[in-house]
Amino acid sequence: MSQSRQRQPLTYRSRILQPESERAADTHPLTWRLRDDGETVWLDEYLRKDGYQAVRKALSEGDPQTVIATMKKANVRGRGGAGFSAGVKWSLTLKGSGHPRGYIVCNADEMEPGTFKDRLLMEQQPHLLIEGMILAAWANNSRYGYVFLRGEYVEAARSLNRAIEEARQAGWLSPDINGSGFDFDLAVHTGAGRYICGEETALINSLEGKRANPRAKPPFPGQSGAWGKPTVVNNVETLCNVPAVILHGADWYQGLSGDRSEDGGSKLYGCSGPVANPGLWELPMGTTGTEILDRAGGLRDGLRLKAWLPGGASTGFLLPEHLELPLDFDTIGKTGSRLGTGLLTVVPETTSMVSLMRNLEQFFARESCGWCTPCRDGLPWVVKLLQSLENGQGEPGDIEMLEKLAADCGPGLTFCAHAPGAAMPLASAIRYFRHEFEQGIGKPRAQAHQDPIPAGQV
Repeated sequence: MSQSRQRQPLTYRSRILQPESERAADTHPLTWRLRDDGETVWLDEYLRKDGYQAVRKALSEGDPQTVIATMKKANVRGRGGAGFSAGVKWSLTLKGSGHPRGYIVCNADEMEPGTFKDRLLMEQQPHLLIEGMILAAWANNSRYGYVFLRGEYVEAARSLNRAIEEARQAGWLSPDINGSGFDFDLAVHTGAGRYICGEETALINSLEGKRANPRAKPPFPGQSGAWGKPTVVNNVETLCNVPAVILHGADWYQGLSGDRSEDGGSKLYGCSGPVANPGLWELPMGTTGTEILDRAGGLRDGLRLKAWLPGGASTGFLLPEHLELPLDFDTIGKTGSRLGTGLLTVVPETTSMVSLMRNLEQFFARESCGWCTPCRDGLPWVVKLLQSLENGQGEPGDIEMLEKLAADCGPGLTFCAHAPGAAMPLASAIRYFRHEFEQGIGKPRAQAHQDPIPAGQV
């Protein structure tokens, strides 16, 4: 591996920017247990803060279908970016007599540029994830679980492994959890560092020791996943919502968002880029971009906002006037973008959109698994065209070719969502800032837009 491709362990910590006094159990189910000093909440403290009470409740009631029904009614939508109902996904998993017990897999391969929410939960509150996975296993008749973890998250791995051992010793991971007769255990599996492992079937292939290529669907993982067994794959934040939903009920969870959104619950929102206070906040689903940017202290150094990404590099650019929209799945979807992970990335007016897109598309081209033609061949072509435009050496027709390549990588035309994710920011950048791309046609480098972004720095 070349020096430029080497990935260093991420040893600094994500931070929640809400003090403990502003977080309560009835309004902040994901973060109310977190400590102001940023230290990990270990088992004794977690138990004092209602830890594993949801597992105790679910197992005592004795009906996994009750858990699924509650999750469906609460409409806990996937917090990894897809926004699909976790309860509906669980209801489609093969279970019951005649079907083998399968697996619960937590997608903790958080490699979306601009995203760091799952890391906070794993580093500082690992038992919340473990409890969520136990409940998911109970609902889906799973015998074993895996946390598929981004390899650079060394602090998260340490926290999770220690918490798993604590849970085993206390009987929360065992052959007879809480005397219920239900057995479940789990392990941490660190990945080798591939963005494509965010796609659930590529993740499963990697977990099995195979090349991380997506699989054809159907069959879906709920029917035939890891090692041919029924498998449920959920994101970290999604699973961390489960204990509060089961403990307090679907109506309570729906009420967290009030009249802001039809999507219930709270969300870990964040903001990164040239802002005064980058970080995370747990807020009601449907909080506006304006409120999040205000919490981040606005842009620093007198910069003015040019555009923003609502949820990572694979979402479409939005403009300053879109900040007043509620950040939920359906509203942002109607703008032609996606909520994604819900972590805003701001772009100041001094940044060249051509340089920014060249930088992002280099990342997507490098991380392609190479399985299908539009992604394997189309994304490197996109990078070359953007490099020409960035250097003022573009030719007439280059912008139209970029638009065609983006369309060819659209939903339903590729094997998985990697290429559509790469195409969305490109198409929106051209739509909103076409004049910047036009400035790169047949002009010397000196006339190109200012502030180019170095290659490889997303």
